[in-house]
Amino acid sequence: MKDIYRALCQTEPTIPLFSQAWWLDAVAGDSWDVVLATKGEQVIGALPYVTRQKGRLTLLTQPPLTQTLGPWVRPSQKSYPKRLAYEKDVLGALADQLPRYHHYAQNWHCGCQNWLPFYWRGFEQTTRYTYRLPMQEEEQLWKGLQENIRREIRKATNKLDVTVREGTLDELLALNEMTFVRQNRSAPYSRDFVKRLDAAAAARDARDCLVAEDAQGRLHAGAYIVRSVNTAYYLMGGGDPELRSSGATSLVLWEALCRQPEAVEVFDFEGSMIEPIERFFRAFGAVQTPYFAVSHTPSRVLRLAMAVRSLLKK
Repeated sequence: MKDIYRALCQTEPTIPLFSQAWWLDAVAGDSWDVVLATKGEQVIGALPYVTRQKGRLTLLTQPPLTQTLGPWVRPSQKSYPKRLAYEKDVLGALADQLPRYHHYAQNWHCGCQNWLPFYWRGFEQTTRYTYRLPMQEEEQLWKGLQENIRREIRKATNKLDVTVREGTLDELLALNEMTFVRQNRSAPYSRDFVKRLDAAAAARDARDCLVAEDAQGRLHAGAYIVRSVNTAYYLMGGGDPELRSSGATSLVLWEALCRQPEAVEVFDFEGSMIEPIERFFRAFGAVQTPYFAVSHTPSRVLRLAMAVRSLLKK
């Protein structure tokens, strides 16, 4: 099925970036697979997933730096009632073909808003949010910024002489690691992992690696952007904690917006459920957009263990 799916990804522009076969090859290697729904010889639905073994437990999930996965349903021009019936059949067929597992957990792309066939099969859903900005002319994008963002951009450029340039991956990763250190956390991915992903994205001209630098050569902040067809995503970033007040983070994201190709229609900030990050992304004029975190735990033992863990956190 993977060969069929690879061919589908070459010809179907509506398959989101994080569900593309080349992306999954880069971030998951041989640990990903896919189930397909077909009508005749045409593929009308697909659900890629990553398999992880944790002891005797089989987990169907998604890899690091992969915002969403979940099902893709071929777009239809049917009337609304018939389209719902069509989605019911396609999504149900995908759910029924998943291999045996103890726990399934995926964030679905915001374009897939119908999870009802999965609900009927015992799945659960939590609504999360990303922030997506419709791309416009630069003047309109600037008007859409809140005043605090415009002020930070002016401060960085006019007062501190910070400029944005194409950076190296090592420069970006150094800034990214500084952010995790400041938060007393470890990055959920290795440098080798990111380098493998970067090589795949660079080969397709599907990424920007931007850094903000001052006249003294100090790197203030960085942003790593990936894109496919009409959507760009803010995949990761970072900054020097000692230079956080420079406004360079706002500047580097502003430059990332302005440098996107004309084909990009939407810039996805990848959202966050963390309040200060949500406030920052919202200030760029981006629109709050819901997506689903869908899960299912057939294993009673694992379900009990997860419930106990949840209680202990309270």
